[in-house]
Amino acid sequence: MSAEAVPARDATASGEARAIIEVRGLEVGFEGRVGVLAGLLGRRGARARAVDGVDLDLYEGEVLALAGESGCGKTTTARAIMGLLRPQAGEIRFEGRPLGRRLRAYRREVQMVFQDPTGSLNPRKTIYEIVAEGLRIHRISQGPNGETEEELVARALSRAGLRPPERFYLLYPHELSGGQRQRVVIAGALVLDPRVIVADEPVSNLDASVRGEILALLMKLREELRISILVVTHDLGLAWTVADRVAVMYLGRIVEIGPAEEVLQRPRHPYTRALLDVVPEAGGIDRPILSGEPPDPTRVPNGCRFHPRCPAVASGRAARLGIEERCRTVPLAPLPAAQDHLVACYLAELGERP
Repeated sequence: MSAEAVPARDATASGEARAIIEVRGLEVGFEGRVGVLAGLLGRRGARARAVDGVDLDLYEGEVLALAGESGCGKTTTARAIMGLLRPQAGEIRFEGRPLGRRLRAYRREVQMVFQDPTGSLNPRKTIYEIVAEGLRIHRISQGPNGETEEELVARALSRAGLRPPERFYLLYPHELSGGQRQRVVIAGALVLDPRVIVADEPVSNLDASVRGEILALLMKLREELRISILVVTHDLGLAWTVADRVAVMYLGRIVEIGPAEEVLQRPRHPYTRALLDVVPEAGGIDRPILSGEPPDPTRVPNGCRFHPRCPAVASGRAARLGIEERCRTVPLAPLPAAQDHLVACYLAELGERP
């Protein structure tokens, strides 16, 4: 594992802000599927190591992008942070304290915006009922300054860009556009005045014409309300647009983390470089696509997890540098939570670029 210190992008990543969420040694696994006969015989499927030793900090007022291909463990990490999945190992702390049995209070402070706004909204409820639902679940009858439920709902809809809010009260999700539905999902999170929003691919199902509007809204909320935002994404172009820091995941591990400008302009891991190579260039022309099969979390390779797909290994460059044996056989330790630019790669240990 190699760590390279770089200048922080802003106060958020420089240590002046404190970590609001701390993840240490997080592990989440799932039992693989087996056939009917194997199940009757009591055999169990291979265990998928979806998250396999993740350390991560989210700072107050920060936008942190958790990036990687489908199946790399980023959404599982986000769901574990939300308390929606029980980890097999590790700890999640909020404001310095372990979650323990404080999940109800924690979920008021940490809200999730899901990928599919249509699937997130109950089609049988009005927009008012959908946004007010969080208040009712947490038994909040009035705001800190005596606001009524209707005033809290109206404020949340307004903050989410649905104005005048009264116009949306009696509408149903199917009567709204995709962008408006995502704004309703965001309003449902905002109504509780959360400290953190976890956004899982928040614009991937939206038309290009409204993606920028939703991203601008999230950035506005960060600036005005000092909300910390964890954005789960496969799109490093989106990460470049919104994030203060980027953590790149591969096969259950963070393999590179640091300030967005450093990670995306000067990547140190071949996987990060490969992800950047599929970001469309100006004119809509794609660069070469990452080769190899998507990772299988039930069969984690020996050595560096990326070595079966690593261009440095495939081209013979790792052999020429004398690190191929380590790449294939010696596991790299999980990266610690970091403010600076860290990378888990034997090339980086030599000071080599991917």
